[in-house]
Amino acid sequence: CPCALSLATPAALTAATGALTRLGLLTTRGHALETLARATHMLFDKTGTLTRGRLHLTRVQAMGAVPAADCLALAAALERRSEHPVAKVLAATAPDPAPVSGVTSTPGKGMAGQVRGVSYRVGSPAWVAELAHASVPAEAAGVGTRVALGDTNGLLAVFEFDDELRADARAALDRLRNLGLTVELVSGDAPGAVRRVAESLGIQTYRAAMTPRDKLARVVELQRAGAVVAMVGDGVNDAPVLAGSQVSVAMGGGTQLAHASADMVALSEHLERLPAAVEKARHTVAIIRQNLIWAVLYNVCAIPLAAAGYIAPWMAALGMSLSSLVVVANALRLRQ
Repeated sequence: CPCALSLATPAALTAATGALTRLGLLTTRGHALETLARATHMLFDKTGTLTRGRLHLTRVQAMGAVPAADCLALAAALERRSEHPVAKVLAATAPDPAPVSGVTSTPGKGMAGQVRGVSYRVGSPAWVAELAHASVPAEAAGVGTRVALGDTNGLLAVFEFDDELRADARAALDRLRNLGLTVELVSGDAPGAVRRVAESLGIQTYRAAMTPRDKLARVVELQRAGAVVAMVGDGVNDAPVLAGSQVSVAMGGGTQLAHASADMVALSEHLERLPAAVEKARHTVAIIRQNLIWAVLYNVCAIPLAAAGYIAPWMAALGMSLSSLVVVANALRLRQ
């Protein structure tokens, strides 16, 4: 009976995919469940992933002669074409920003452009400092995400933002660790903000001020050491590492590019779905093995008996149907 063998894997994957969709986790690629079951490391972005991504501006520190309000207007003009959570907050501060030309985006660093013939950068403080030829003030204790604004004449302002952790983040990460996964935090944000989040969630390994290339390099490093890496992110900057990891999950509130690069999309925005998905993936692999073992044993017993003439045609037809039904019924247990 080839039917039982051919149904063993797709029946289980279909049932498990449906169950995860009802949980709010959409599987977009066929290999995702089987790879997730083998995952040894799960890497997380910070903003919009472990945090709610609802940033609010807490402080504007003007560094030169340009008033804070004008600095906000300049930053809003540069950021209005970006999908980054920080950019959206800054863009909203000036509903009618100044006209800007020559806007370019540097992934993991920020936006650049010209306003009234002057070149500006807004984004990573270190990147902005390269243009301004000035040092950025030391990071304040406990500060959240920091973004700088500068031009060719110097540093103009530093914007500070804060965010809140997702309510279920600690519980979800604890469950993942209990399942044997190593959890890491990889973020492009400032060290102080990343350290604060890592300590709040009990994450031992964390890296800050990482570019998209740095994140991808970390994934490749783990993969070369034999790890199976699952990546969870939400932004444009996470697209390369989402595509480069063996299995990836994009948060539902993330960018379309992140969704397109990921193997799964968390529609519910609840991190607690991730350990549930790992458990379901492992259960799925176990069911697939059971189905394959049943199908092989059935054929090993039935084919010699049929060849020897001990099984009548009606018995063969009945046995073929029953063996397929057993495989499907076993796979349906994954719907729970």
